[in-house]
Amino acid sequence: MATNTYSRTLGRSGIEVSALGFGCWAIGGEWQSTDGKPLGWGRVDDDESVRAIHRALDLGVTFFDTADAYGTGHSEQVLGRALGRRRAEVVVATKWGNLFDERTRTRTGQDDSPEHARRALTASLRRLGTDHVDLYQLHISDADPERAARLRDACEEFVRDGLIRAYAWSTDDPARAAVFAAGPHCTAVQHRLNILQDAPELLALCAESDLASVNRSPLAMGLLTGKHAAGRALESGDIRNSPPDWLPGFTANAGADPAWLQRVDALREILTSDGRTLAQGALAWIWARSPRTIPIPGFRTVAQAEENAGALAKGPLTAAQLADVDHVLGR
Repeated sequence: MATNTYSRTLGRSGIEVSALGFGCWAIGGEWQSTDGKPLGWGRVDDDESVRAIHRALDLGVTFFDTADAYGTGHSEQVLGRALGRRRAEVVVATKWGNLFDERTRTRTGQDDSPEHARRALTASLRRLGTDHVDLYQLHISDADPERAARLRDACEEFVRDGLIRAYAWSTDDPARAAVFAAGPHCTAVQHRLNILQDAPELLALCAESDLASVNRSPLAMGLLTGKHAAGRALESGDIRNSPPDWLPGFTANAGADPAWLQRVDALREILTSDGRTLAQGALAWIWARSPRTIPIPGFRTVAQAEENAGALAKGPLTAAQLADVDHVLGR
């Protein structure tokens, strides 16, 4: 690992990872729901995605998070191709629970059965070109807790079979996350966390249960990059141009929400202190928020990979800066 990085432990698994992971949703390219709504981030250049992953590796990033549904299998394939012989250098996380048609690039439903979990894992291993997944995550955020307990037990079987090293649930519900936390090899919760959307209950659960906090949307779906303007629509294949209910901060065909952008502007001076870019400051807030956090910003280009990885050298915000943020946001 590069000397300018610092690392974190993936919960009680003891697995060491870089303090910054890379989220591989965007590199899956375009895919859609059955009613034609976009579920990806628009078009991608697979060769650029591979170059970006290689650059991230060279800059000390050792944790990559994907899902079988991203691009209906495409993200896993691209990640597997990029890692190649360097697979042993990294920790790979993927997810299961969604059903999809690879031919039409359409998500078709969900399946919370243990039988599907094993089928999905077998398919993910094939696409990733590996014999094991380091962190396997349930991708149905609102799954029934009793049925999820069966999936937790299935994951324990996968650990015994050597197919996975640890598992987690991707959910924003602390009560659901606690169901998985009861399993010996559960080591994380993946949940939304960014400077605009705090998650104190989930961070408390992680501290109590010795779990890592893997943070999706660390840049608030791009709002914290400073590259969005109110009233500017995104490309048609971008999920933010036709946002579902769970994706705040953007308006259909109208780009970023002005009220959200005002909050970002109010934080700009704090976040860009010490020579950081706005995005690097947003990541620094997450590290300062808890010693268990591992933000996983998305990327599509080498330039984005370099900017995100550049946050590692600057480390977390100070306690005083953390207090300044709360003051600005009225928390």
